[in-house]
Amino acid sequence: MTATDVVDYMLTALFAAAAVRALRQSVVARAGGCRSRVDHLLHAAMALTMAVMPWSRGGALPALPQSVFFAAAALWFPLTAVRSGQEGQLSATVRRLPYAVGMAAMTWMSYRAAGHGHRTMADGVPTAHQAMQVSHSMGESKAGSVVTVVLALYLLTCALRALTRDMPALRATTGTVADSTSLSDVCDRFWDGATAMGTLVMLLMPH
Repeated sequence: MTATDVVDYMLTALFAAAAVRALRQSVVARAGGCRSRVDHLLHAAMALTMAVMPWSRGGALPALPQSVFFAAAALWFPLTAVRSGQEGQLSATVRRLPYAVGMAAMTWMSYRAAGHGHRTMADGVPTAHQAMQVSHSMGESKAGSVVTVVLALYLLTCALRALTRDMPALRATTGTVADSTSLSDVCDRFWDGATAMGTLVMLLMPH
């Protein structure tokens, strides 16, 4: 078993557990209404896709439908940020932005998978057009690298923020969290940070 296989198994276990949790929350969570249930179902769909992705490098998962679905999911979170006037537009959007970026990362990974197939089909073009094709591919590669780096940095920031936010409170108490932090909130931030870190790893791994 190679190191890559070990990472794949770990990612599969992480996202499978995240999918089960999201599905459970979509059933038991009633306070958030329809929007909350859709949020959890989108998280479950993303986690299930990520759990399968390490074992579908041959293209078992259709790339274009994935791109369309996750692009729509990425728009869902900021467009539905405000509900019932409970908080301002900016703060609500910022709070849901990490979920939108996670979906955008899924869109980008699916897009890259589809683009790889197109590049393979482009092999064997006439020599007169080969230089233009190479130049165009280099330009796309540079732009793609910029997108990947931006997404990776944001996911890393979100993961570290979520995973380390409760550490001072946990150190300051013995066996319990601080009064201002509920155990449910701590668990939510742990899963947010873990899935963001897993998405980051998947984004940087070759598929």
